[in-house]
Amino acid sequence: MATMHEEVLASLGPRIIDGSLAEGTVITLEWLGAEYAVSRTVAREVVQVLASKHLVESRRRTGIRIRPATDWSSYDPAVVRWRLDGEQRTAHLRELSQLRAAVEPASAALAAEHAGADDGAALLRLAHDMETTGAAGDLQAFLEHDVAFHRRLLHLSGNQMFAGLCDVVEEVLRGRTDHDLMPPRPKPEARRLHLVVAEAVAAGEPEAARSAMTAICTEVLRATSND
Repeated sequence: MATMHEEVLASLGPRIIDGSLAEGTVITLEWLGAEYAVSRTVAREVVQVLASKHLVESRRRTGIRIRPATDWSSYDPAVVRWRLDGEQRTAHLRELSQLRAAVEPASAALAAEHAGADDGAALLRLAHDMETTGAAGDLQAFLEHDVAFHRRLLHLSGNQMFAGLCDVVEEVLRGRTDHDLMPPRPKPEARRLHLVVAEAVAAGEPEAARSAMTAICTEVLRATSND
């Protein structure tokens, strides 16, 4: 169950992201308290979280000012989620897909270089789970396996910068499902390519892993360009 400050964040964050509270707008703790019927303590907690994401800046004499979009913490999972919830969803999804296309093929190749036998076997199990749930049209179960697959792959790269994008990639995958941007039954070719990636990682074949992941990312980019 969400706490009071989480509920306020879930409302206020998107209002900043979608421009309802425009850049430069100044709000106060008193306004927050009245707007959401919360205590000053809760209002202060909300501001602290928003400030940590660079959505607002708080100054003693000038109040709480909404910062420009260029200041936002673009890789913060909540900021990603709120942007995907907004009217600019398609454009942001395209940006995120471009990011994935730049990172995940390299990550797959590195995973093939670094993964041990147990790591490869675990990735293969996830790929088979994706095939089973995808073929059955169980989108929610497929999503959980898909998220786990990509998170594991990024970690197996051995590159902490790549691994640091796990939460962003997860938000992208969940956003596509939550906003009905996935087909009712995940495409057989996409499922097959995930298995090819897993097999290449397990076999220690970096270029095969890179090639298959590039094909996955290319298809996602094509789909987001057509949305």
